Amino acid sequence: MPDDATAAAATAFETRLDKLAALAVRVGLNLQKGQELVMTSPVEALPLVRRIAVHAYQAGATLVTPLIGDDEVALARYRHAAPEAFDVAPGWLFEGMAQAFRGNAARLAVVGDSPTLLAGQDPEKVARSNRARSIAYRPALELITSFAINWNLVPASTPGWAREVFPGLPEDEAVAKLWDAIFAACRVDVADPVAEWAAHNARLHARTSYLNEKDYFELRYRGPGTDLTLGLADGHLWAGGAEPAKNGITCNPNIPTEEVFTTPHRLRVHGTVRSTKPLAYAGTLIEDIVVRFEEGRIVEAHASKGEEVLSKVLETDEGAARLGEVALVPHSSPISASGLLFRNTLFDENAASHIALGQAYTTCLRDAADVPMERLAERGANASLIHIDWMIGSGQLDVDGVTKDGAVEPLMRAGEFVAV
Repeated sequence: MPDDATAAAATAFETRLDKLAALAVRVGLNLQKGQELVMTSPVEALPLVRRIAVHAYQAGATLVTPLIGDDEVALARYRHAAPEAFDVAPGWLFEGMAQAFRGNAARLAVVGDSPTLLAGQDPEKVARSNRARSIAYRPALELITSFAINWNLVPASTPGWAREVFPGLPEDEAVAKLWDAIFAACRVDVADPVAEWAAHNARLHARTSYLNEKDYFELRYRGPGTDLTLGLADGHLWAGGAEPAKNGITCNPNIPTEEVFTTPHRLRVHGTVRSTKPLAYAGTLIEDIVVRFEEGRIVEAHASKGEEVLSKVLETDEGAARLGEVALVPHSSPISASGLLFRNTLFDENAASHIALGQAYTTCLRDAADVPMERLAERGANASLIHIDWMIGSGQLDVDGVTKDGAVEPLMRAGEFVAV
């Protein structure tokens, strides 16, 4: 039988896991009575999924539909499927998800995939599979990126992910340490996580208010390997923390989150930028990315690892080599201060300022409701099948804001905000 210390630790873990589940439902989604919930998750996260379902039904959900993925099933395709199989995606599933979202279902993704699951697989197969999935997923993705519904991403520790964050540790220890890091980053380790998130959202909203009042024309980045001028879309809006979706429900799309973000101008990005953290994308790790922009488009791209995958990503469509998001994160954020490299975008994008290839969040544009994408493109919004964040921030990055009349103002120094 377990001793008292082991039993106490297990009880403490279950309490924190339940707090995370409650946070995902109450703060992440702000799930409303009468809503359905569509949830995706790796199979290893079922204990969290089950607790989320309990809290969702207690909040008044009419139906919780979990869609569970498995690493071994994913690998079986690459090991045994016929070559033509990699141009196939479950469009029927994604159209069903889109139909649910059109009916006001909420969306929750439990994130915990192994960042290197597909590292040893054929990059051509990976690229074809990702492209097919992106095309099939587009109807659902558009409803998410346009913020038509309340949605949320929340993390779960899994063996595949934990091994990457804590190499060399026994699997059970690595999983436990990753859970500890997740609970801390998600602000679960406090007496009242909901109140703590209300205070955190207020801080992020103060920052977005400052940036919206400034209404900068462009941002200029300077740091090791980075000399970049990034224009902002006409009529852009900064967002961060809890925001109201178009269905009227205020939610926190990401738990954890430390960023404020907006829409860059797809044609007005010039210069060179270097990544400061690896990009974990579709089971492949892409490291030491360096790209050069001309007139908003990447015209040269290199990586010390995963360069072939990066090249395939940039070939997805015309908008894949342009930017759809720019985000600012202080280098002192709790996730950065942990000293851990999570190799997971949900975490690493909240440890460092970042940019995103591909689809723009049109909610970060003023007066954009029901405006056709062609009109929004005239204001600078990018369109693509993909949306991939990668990190460029560090304690050595300086960022200036440039006003419409050309005045240059310090915005970040050594990775920290100067005025906000």
